[in-house]
Amino acid sequence: MTKLSVNINKIATLRNARGGNVPNVILAAINAEKYGAQGITVHPRPDERHIKYNDVYELKKVVKTEFNIEGYPNDKFIKLVNKVKPAQVTLVPDPPDAITSNAGWDTKKHLNFLTEIITEFKRNGIRPSIFVDTNPINIEYAVKTGTTRVELYTEPYAANFHKDKQSAIKDFVEAANLAKKLGLELNAGHDLDLDNLKFFIQNIPFISEVSIGHALISDALYYGFENTIQMYLKQLEI
Repeated sequence: MTKLSVNINKIATLRNARGGNVPNVILAAINAEKYGAQGITVHPRPDERHIKYNDVYELKKVVKTEFNIEGYPNDKFIKLVNKVKPAQVTLVPDPPDAITSNAGWDTKKHLNFLTEIITEFKRNGIRPSIFVDTNPINIEYAVKTGTTRVELYTEPYAANFHKDKQSAIKDFVEAANLAKKLGLELNAGHDLDLDNLKFFIQNIPFISEVSIGHALISDALYYGFENTIQMYLKQLEI
C-alpha cells in the first residue's frame, strides 16, 4: 500500500502568522503519526516563512515514522539535512521566493550538480528523491544522478482531473512505467486531494509514497485532523 506522508508546512504557516507556538508544529507531527500517517514531510525555505530550521531539529527528536525533508539544495539546506539525517531528502528546484513548488528538475541540465549532492546524501545514509515532471528525458537523466527515487510533480494532473481524468493521468502512467523500468522507486505529490488521489493510485499502484499538505490540512478544518488522515488513508486502499 502507498504510504501517506503528511506535510505540516501549513500548520507552521498558521503558527507564524500570530507568533508564539499555537498551533504547535511538533505536537501536530506527533498526532499525525498517532492518527495513522506513515511519514512526516517538511519543506524549510530560506526565509523560514513556515517551517523554521529549528523546527526540523526538534521534529527529528519525535518523528517515529519516515521523516522527509524537501527543499532546494543550497549550502544551508545541505548542512541541515546532513546533520539531521532524515530517512529521505527530496530535492526541488524552487527559487528562494517561490510560493510553492511549481516545476520539476531539468535533470539533464543539472546532472552534475544533482549527482554531486546525491552522492553526498547517500554517503550519509539518506535516501534521495528528485522532484520531476513527466518528461521522459528528465526521468532518464534522474537515473544517471544515482538517485533512489523520483517524486512526480502532480499539479498538472490535479489541474486537469475534473476536465478529463483519463487524459490527465496518461502522461503520469507513462512516466511512472518508465521510472519503474529504469529501476527507480516512485513518490508523488502536489495538489493531490480527496477527489483525485484514489484515481491516481488506481492507475499507478506501485507509488511508494504520496506527500500531501495543503489539501489535507485544509480538509482538517472541516473534518478534523484525525478523521481527515483516515479519509486520505482510505483513498490509498486499492
